[in-house]
Amino acid sequence: MLDCAFRQWLDANAEAIDQGQCDPHLVLAHIAESQLLRVGIEPALGGSGGRVTDAVEAIAAIASRSLAAAFVCWGQRSFIEYLLQSPNQGLRERLLPSLLAGELAGATGLSNAMKYLSGIEALQVCAQPATNGWALDGRLHWVTNLRKSGFAVAAAIEDATGGPPFVVAVPSNLAGLERSDDLALMGLQSSNTAALAFHQVALGREWLLHDNAREFLPKVRPAFLALQCGMAIGLARRALEEVSGHLQGRGSFLDEARQVLAERLENTVDELKQGLLEGRFTQQPAALFKLRILLAESAADAVQLELQASGGKAYLTAYGEGFARRWRESAFVPIVTPSLVQLRAELQRQAAAA
Repeated sequence: MLDCAFRQWLDANAEAIDQGQCDPHLVLAHIAESQLLRVGIEPALGGSGGRVTDAVEAIAAIASRSLAAAFVCWGQRSFIEYLLQSPNQGLRERLLPSLLAGELAGATGLSNAMKYLSGIEALQVCAQPATNGWALDGRLHWVTNLRKSGFAVAAAIEDATGGPPFVVAVPSNLAGLERSDDLALMGLQSSNTAALAFHQVALGREWLLHDNAREFLPKVRPAFLALQCGMAIGLARRALEEVSGHLQGRGSFLDEARQVLAERLENTVDELKQGLLEGRFTQQPAALFKLRILLAESAADAVQLELQASGGKAYLTAYGEGFARRWRESAFVPIVTPSLVQLRAELQRQAAAA
């Protein structure tokens, strides 16, 4: 799915992207140039066709070479998905071309909102009514793809007057919107990940994505989580490829373990795709949560198997650089919001209420 030039660029720059030694602007630019942002979007809207499951595979293909780049792609593609499912046609027509071209960065600031939907935490940005819109106050603590040259971020907003929470897109050029320095992450550093503070940010109604977050969030959550799963899928597949390379066709219990894990992984991927295409996860989010957990566990197991197949070589800097990066990447997969702990807690809560 990756064209040759983009694949070579990722291979040459994966370590630099992870360690923050690559200009983050270039990451999104190369993703857009590869045309992968257009996958799963109908041609009439500027896409290349296909389904959202194809977009999951696009993110997986990037993640097999750089999880940080896939993380950026996930943020951009998720924001695009919100526009596709928003009733605000004018906003979609205004933003979509520049998002697909990579000229505008789209940030999915809905991680807090997804936790809110499951009763895990309160919304962190509040709105007071103002002329032709709202005044926003609050903070988003961890948002990816906040490109310094300009971005739009999606956020779920608490209505201070008691109305239903709603979802908006917020452009970066508004007065009172403050971006922090990039967060000091253990990896994935060239991803423009930072915090946002809202200080009486005046936002017009033309930026409204949906007037009821409780209706909109369940609709976009399947794509939000499935696209996120692409990161785990790509990482797991790459680690299993590395296992095959180390074994070089030698039959062993490690190869048997690789085959079992690969089969489990692809069966889970097939179930994810089927549920997406059937629309089942909108009404059955628990099924999606379980698949997200299984895929994260598959990624961790695959990287662990890569370590065992490579042996002590994995701990030598000259040989193990790629493995060390994948090890860090596998540590990130369980904690990206919603984390596995949060998902398991929600599943436990649902089981207790049944």
